[in-house]
Amino acid sequence: MVSKKKIYAEVHFTPSQVDEMTLKDKNVVVIDVLRASTTVITALHNGAKEIIPVNSVESVVKISSSLFGDVTLRAGERNGKMIEGFNLGNSPLEYTEEIVKGKSIILLTTNGSPAMVKGRHAKNLLIAGFVNLSTVVTFLSEMQNDFVIICSGKESRFCMEDAVCAGRVLNMLKENDTLNVFTDDAGETAMLLDKHVGKNIAKMIKHSEHGKYLAEIGFGDDLKVCAALNTISLLPILANNIIRVAKEPLKRTA
Repeated sequence: MVSKKKIYAEVHFTPSQVDEMTLKDKNVVVIDVLRASTTVITALHNGAKEIIPVNSVESVVKISSSLFGDVTLRAGERNGKMIEGFNLGNSPLEYTEEIVKGKSIILLTTNGSPAMVKGRHAKNLLIAGFVNLSTVVTFLSEMQNDFVIICSGKESRFCMEDAVCAGRVLNMLKENDTLNVFTDDAGETAMLLDKHVGKNIAKMIKHSEHGKYLAEIGFGDDLKVCAALNTISLLPILANNIIRVAKEPLKRTA
């Protein structure tokens, strides 16, 4: 009988629960279903050269001033709406091939981009959403090593859609016959949430607090995009504070 590889998965429901230095040299998955993860994945899928996540307007200004203006887009939101003076907001539907192909995108969002920045010292940092779930799970299965999931939440508060997505990652890994996956109480809770309300992702997102808010301010169509399962086979990774598509094998540990 072949022994299973033991993997420990640690889950945080908000970035405020973890200090960035504790993530140093760890494998990290950042989830912001509504909408930064979905937007990053969509932008890269449609040909964006790279995404540079930041956590302040000052960082956007500083970085954009050092790049060529004709190939750089300022993107982001505050309270769900595009920041004044920026080129794009945080709706994945805005990030069409015509607009983003070949461009460097500086991204500032309320919850997602700060969570990505917090994991900048990780060994591997992956961006996950429902749209690329199987691709992320495949990598974690092949990596066969411990990892940390950070749910972006909403302004340091729990978000159901991020927790359900985290739970789906763990439930899918549990189905792998070569792995013995252990997790903490947060992870167990996320798995239960996925089993309870994750059967209909679109319905769950529609009835989530943030989903309702986005619909109220005119972004109801985004919910359908963010709820779609495995529509993009792409793995975004952050290295040197820049997110690009993974083209080479990532750093695995023995």
